[in-house]
Amino acid sequence: MANSSSISADIAGRYAQALFDLVKDSGGLDALSAQIDDLALAFDESADLRDLTVSPLYNRDQQEAAVTALASRMGLSVELSNTLRLLARNRRLFTLPQFIAKLRGLIADARGEMTADVVSAQKLTKEQKTRLADTLSEKSGKKVKLNARVDETLIGGMIVKLGSQMIDSSIRSKLASLQNAMKEVG
Repeated sequence: MANSSSISADIAGRYAQALFDLVKDSGGLDALSAQIDDLALAFDESADLRDLTVSPLYNRDQQEAAVTALASRMGLSVELSNTLRLLARNRRLFTLPQFIAKLRGLIADARGEMTADVVSAQKLTKEQKTRLADTLSEKSGKKVKLNARVDETLIGGMIVKLGSQMIDSSIRSKLASLQNAMKEVG
C-alpha cells in the first residue's frame, strides 16, 4: 500500500507536469521559476498559508478565493494562478510543497541544472550561497541552484543533498556519531 506522501507527490507531479508543459511551450520558464521561488518563500514564511493548505476548516470556495487573492497580490502568471485555483477547487492544495518541488525539478532539468537542498543551522549569507553553489557546480559538472532553509536544531554546520548524494556536516550528526561510538566502547 502506498503511503500518503507518495500519493501527494504523484498528485502534485501531475499538476506540475501539466503547468510545466503549458509554460514551456510559451517560453515562460524563467518567469515561472522566479514565481515558484516567490511562492515557496511565501509558503515557508506564512503560517496562515500553510494552515490554509491543510486545514479541513476551509472549504473549496474559501481556499480558491484565498489563492486567487494571493496570486493577484503576488503578480503570479495566469497559468500559475489558474493551476493554484484548480488545486484548491479539487481539494489538492495540501500538495503545494510537493507541487513546488516537482516544478522546480522539471525547470532545473529543462535548463540542465541541478537543485541542491541545503539545510543549515543559520541563514546563509549571499556570499556563502554563491561559494557553495560554485563548489557544487564544480563537483557535479552542472549549474547548481540552491534550495536553502534553516533548521536551528542542527546546532551548527549544514546538510547538503545534491541528487542522490547527501553530505551531513551538522554538529547534531557529529554528536550523534560520537554518542554511538561511546556506547560501543562502554
